Amino acid sequence: MQMINAFEGASAAQSLPTDLKERIARRSRLLGPAYRLFYREPLHIVRGAGVWLYDVQGRKYLDAYNNVPVVGHCHQEVVAALTNQAAILNTHTRYVHDAVLNYAENLLQHFPQELSHVMFTCTGSEANDLGMRIAKHSTGGTGFVVSSFAYHGATEAVSALSPSLGYNLGPAPAHVRLVPPPDAYRGSSDVGQAFAAGVKAAVDDLAKHGHRVAGLLFDTVFSSDGILTHPIGMIDAAVDVVRAAGGLYMADEVQAGFARTGETFWGFQRHGRIPDIVSMGKPMGNGHPIAGLVMRPDIVAGFAKASRYFNTFGGNPVSSQVAQAVLTVIERDGLQAQVTQVGAYLVQRLKQLATRNECIGDVRGAGLYIGVDMVKDRQSKTPSPQIADAVVNGLRERGVLISACGAGANVLKIRPPLVFENKHVDILLDTLDETLASVAN
Repeated sequence: MQMINAFEGASAAQSLPTDLKERIARRSRLLGPAYRLFYREPLHIVRGAGVWLYDVQGRKYLDAYNNVPVVGHCHQEVVAALTNQAAILNTHTRYVHDAVLNYAENLLQHFPQELSHVMFTCTGSEANDLGMRIAKHSTGGTGFVVSSFAYHGATEAVSALSPSLGYNLGPAPAHVRLVPPPDAYRGSSDVGQAFAAGVKAAVDDLAKHGHRVAGLLFDTVFSSDGILTHPIGMIDAAVDVVRAAGGLYMADEVQAGFARTGETFWGFQRHGRIPDIVSMGKPMGNGHPIAGLVMRPDIVAGFAKASRYFNTFGGNPVSSQVAQAVLTVIERDGLQAQVTQVGAYLVQRLKQLATRNECIGDVRGAGLYIGVDMVKDRQSKTPSPQIADAVVNGLRERGVLISACGAGANVLKIRPPLVFENKHVDILLDTLDETLASVAN
């Protein structure tokens, strides 16, 4: 996944402006080779405001990619919440503090009543790591099932459930099974049953090799797999399979949560199935490091008897005030309804564009999480990472930022901040139209 829309490194740097080339060399020298940069010509961003990013020369870029600042870059209320609380107190989480309790209470009001406990972490990776620990203790199982190009985080435990990071060219770990995601564009006519069949085979194979299943974990819009959001209910049979085997349904909401899909506040709610565990991450604090895990109380009860949980700064007073400000803005400003309306307008314009561009095989998504499947031709549906790469970098040259995803690196990934408006959609689509024309020629 890190190589999709990635800067190619030293060889590509030769053609860059001298100051940028020197900064990239310095970055490589100081941070090492494992990091990746976006775009053929990486960006040196120094400021953000709303849906805009600004580079060191003062050029502005429309951010149609960044799901982290859900209420927009540097939102004044979020910044004020951070600075005000930081000027009063920030400390570890073993003291009682109303900000932490108030936020927990307000957050849980957005969940079904069955999910009534929240545990805070600093990152989504930590949240999923904690979820794995709780699932294993609750079920007695050790095995996990994930989609074939999933990403769930960067700790040692969670990277094992993130095949999109790669497994050093080897197979998946022995306690992990990968299943094809529910792909309505290239897959079976009954994607739900096909997905469930894959999960059943994975659960059975884990058992055969001594690993009772602990959980089925998936991002509820299957973002890394190519943004797979329909049909509604496509996860039902798979959830039934894993629960029948004694495992848990674990919903990763880092990508789909906090009203991004428009239709519902959480991605799992679109399909009408209540998970056993829900993880949240980066958007929770608009980029500030707060994340969390929400779950059924009976699941965590046994875990708590056997193992205490402590996270020094997970859900500290400053982080809690920041997260509360984000939640307040989403609620007060009606961003869920705005996402629904703007997302529908975005899909409408994309489908109009598809009628004039044969390289657009499919337009799919929900709310402001949209995938545009780039193909060599519509008959074969053969993925075209070359066209996707040309479009992503062509847009960047024209001042619009998106990226790509999917195992074929061919799906344009459009997921702007939730404050995106129709006027921003027009900028994006007019620029995409121009870029596609240049790619075709």
